[in-house]
Amino acid sequence: MLAGAGLALAPSLTLAEQAAETESWALLSDPHIATDAARVVRGINMTGHLIAVGKEVLERPERPAGLLICGDLAYNQGTPGDYAQLLTLLHPMRAAGLPMHLALGNHDHRTNFWTALPAEDPTPRPVADKQTALLQTRKLNWFMLDSLEKTRQTPGELGAAQLHWLQTTLDAHPAKPAVIFVHHNPGSAENTGALKDTAALLEVIRPRRQVKAWIFGHTHVWKLAEDSSGIHLVNLPAVGYVFRPDAPSGWVHATVRDDGLSVELRSLDGQHPDHGRKFNLVWRPA
Repeated sequence: MLAGAGLALAPSLTLAEQAAETESWALLSDPHIATDAARVVRGINMTGHLIAVGKEVLERPERPAGLLICGDLAYNQGTPGDYAQLLTLLHPMRAAGLPMHLALGNHDHRTNFWTALPAEDPTPRPVADKQTALLQTRKLNWFMLDSLEKTRQTPGELGAAQLHWLQTTLDAHPAKPAVIFVHHNPGSAENTGALKDTAALLEVIRPRRQVKAWIFGHTHVWKLAEDSSGIHLVNLPAVGYVFRPDAPSGWVHATVRDDGLSVELRSLDGQHPDHGRKFNLVWRPA
């Protein structure tokens, strides 16, 4: 089911796997893990938050088919120590047999990340110098894109080569619904901290009706919207710190249906008014 993943941290093969919900996914973004496990930002210990999310994922009666993290894996500038700590925190889920697929954001450092990956984990790269892959599952194709332009520079960019790969790969897989998974949010001339080549990306995905959703992080806000062509825009909450006191920190449990995607907010604050709320996104017509 995970053929062509490319970004995966392969699960341990030494432990028995739990039964998996084959159409269910744990979606995370912006864990911002620091080398120092005690680091606190805006009143949040990011290490503690990722541990709590991992514990909740593993304690589900059936584990998800996989875990996807939508960038800003590292705290600030993607040091080797940040990634060493991240891999340590992810180890319990990996050891339990949970495949993981990681995208990069503007606080990541591509070379340091690649260097930190375990030697046994294959990382084929269809686009040179980008963390890009097609993750094919039974009901859905995930297009994992890399919007890291420059570490610690707020805006992001896909670039012409990655957009060309996306276009040609979408054209090669027209029959199955597709979801774009990339760190940066849609932007405009007024929103200079977002994806700089938003217009070029939309030119690729809007006319290709198999594209049903664009899932992103970056803003540290949980929000659902829809663009003018019917593409769902899903802004994942941050696992780590938040910018607004009313914004939830946590993750999203997503279940693929024949006609769409069901998403449930799993807030680390169980008293948050949106914790446990479920939304059924319906795919736009082909």
